[in-house]
Amino acid sequence: MGVRGDERQEQEQEAEGVMATDFFWSYTDEPHASRRRQILSQYPQIKHLFGPDPFAFLKISVVVLLQLGAATLLHNAGWLKILMVAYFFGSFLNHNLFLAIHELSHNLAFCTPSYNRWLGIFANLPIGVPMSITFQKYHLEHHQYQGVDGIDMDIPSHAETYLVRNVLTKSIWVLFQLFCYALRPLFLKPKPPGLWEFTNLVIQFALDVAMVYFWGWRSLAYLIASTFVGGGMHPMAGHFISEHYVFNPDQETYSYYGPLNLLTWHVGYHNEHHDFPRIPGSKLHKVREIAPEYYEGLESYRSWSQVIYMYVMDRTVGPFSRMKRKPKRT
Repeated sequence: MGVRGDERQEQEQEAEGVMATDFFWSYTDEPHASRRRQILSQYPQIKHLFGPDPFAFLKISVVVLLQLGAATLLHNAGWLKILMVAYFFGSFLNHNLFLAIHELSHNLAFCTPSYNRWLGIFANLPIGVPMSITFQKYHLEHHQYQGVDGIDMDIPSHAETYLVRNVLTKSIWVLFQLFCYALRPLFLKPKPPGLWEFTNLVIQFALDVAMVYFWGWRSLAYLIASTFVGGGMHPMAGHFISEHYVFNPDQETYSYYGPLNLLTWHVGYHNEHHDFPRIPGSKLHKVREIAPEYYEGLESYRSWSQVIYMYVMDRTVGPFSRMKRKPKRT
């Protein structure tokens, strides 16, 4: 499925445990659109799974209020306690909200797109930094142009491939990977902000100011810390790597079927999600139940922590371990 420029040299590098110096290049279309057509032709009842999750608003509201409440309770806490609570509690909540925003980017809470944007801005509040509206713009391109050079901002930048070359630098990258995902598109493919981005910014800034005014800097620091640690060397953040980093040259998207799906809007069902982005996470397991022959033969994971370990310790795996495609000529 994917090839590199000099296969012989690449084979020698892998045999010696040396990291690759180029991406996997695919000269075929991404696999999800064709698999979607095949599955729907054989199992048209899957269309009944399309549509919003009726409990999305309730689930998001509970997590938002729980996290903001925790922040207010920690206004007088010591810094060590704030960091500990952020890693072992708040990180799970904020990462849950990040993936709720992912769900909302596909309009899977309401049929009306603007309602999903408003709910995304609300879900964004405990994260501390405005990102929900901007995320949607780039994420939808990731689906439509998966792996396409210069368009899919999920692919590591040339700067990352130059700097991240060994176990130490990969560990540092994992620790700060959330910053890479957030800043990469802003530098490589900036989009002009609009009214929705401005609204997201103003509401988020107002919440941050109110948090500091009424409860102090420590409450806001707890929220920011929960976002940072939850996106770094953390079990929940393993999905950033597991979804599309290539450990098998014949496969570019991988699913995870472990217990953390319960806390992450079932984003682990990633092959199923890319095949059917109009199905909410709570129903993606039914796709695999209806059409098991399309997924049981694919490699998958049971532990996101193990994926992080594999990425860091395998000397042949790094930023180049992604599938890329040349843009189609128009």
